[in-house]
Amino acid sequence: QFLSVCAPLTQEHPEVLLFLSSRHLRAHPDFRGSAEFRNILGRLLRRVRDRPRKVYVYINELCTVLKARALRRRLALRSAPPSTDRCPPSTDQCPHGACPGSSRRPPGASQCPPASSRHPDGAEPAGASSRQPGEPSHHSSPRPEEPRRSGGSRRQIRHLEHLLRVYASEIRRLQERELDLAELDSADSPYLQENRLKRRMMRIFRRLCQLKECSSLTGRVLEQRIRFRGTRYPEVNRRIERFINRPDAFPDYSDILREIRGASARHGLGLGRRQMENMAQEAFREVGNRLQERRHLDLVYNFGSHLTDQYRPG
Repeated sequence: QFLSVCAPLTQEHPEVLLFLSSRHLRAHPDFRGSAEFRNILGRLLRRVRDRPRKVYVYINELCTVLKARALRRRLALRSAPPSTDRCPPSTDQCPHGACPGSSRRPPGASQCPPASSRHPDGAEPAGASSRQPGEPSHHSSPRPEEPRRSGGSRRQIRHLEHLLRVYASEIRRLQERELDLAELDSADSPYLQENRLKRRMMRIFRRLCQLKECSSLTGRVLEQRIRFRGTRYPEVNRRIERFINRPDAFPDYSDILREIRGASARHGLGLGRRQMENMAQEAFREVGNRLQERRHLDLVYNFGSHLTDQYRPG
């Protein structure tokens, strides 16, 4: 049903639905048949019908959810075969011609050394006389412990999901509340209460993702990685790319110049001072434009309130 609703809205880019179908096939079967997945589909379906212009945003959100619940293949580890001694404990158990290379030895000789040569003092090792050749050893290797599951119980998950619903309803009530001038100057104004509740919701959401063992990515544009290819030196590009993709990073000119100097010194590029300054200026302009464009798209996709969702300009 979701694909049938999105098909007429994505006629210009039909490959989007093919990518969504592939993500759906890779998801875990238990998740595809769960009530959680049906609730997510129902919520996104209502959003697509209400705001068809943002269909690609909702498809991206669904792809992110399916990617977090993808079925990962695990390789079965084979146990190593038990090591066997090449020679028996004594010469009586090595008949003529039984050991490898016996054809090149005299008829009365054996490849296996006698017990006295292997133990100069003539004493057998502890436990050798009491244990028969075919008897298994009592000192078996300990079994590897099974990895402890890091996920939480269903009770913890239900409790955190209930807290998210309670906080969401409280935030909605604060947003719909009428304010006066006295409340705006208060140290505990509804705006500050709403901010605290949203911070708590983010902490609960991260904890819930840890318990469910899924990714905390929400599909926002700010979470997408920026690929930087602004210079002709791959070492400089990689260093700048790592720096600008840090969380809450908006570098200035000195930061870009410092990264270029560090890459030149580490990889021995031999860049001159004037060359590094010109390269930093060009890279800084490109990085600033890319970051500004990403923030603008994130604002366009996420700006709004439930109070104005039903508004249609006449």
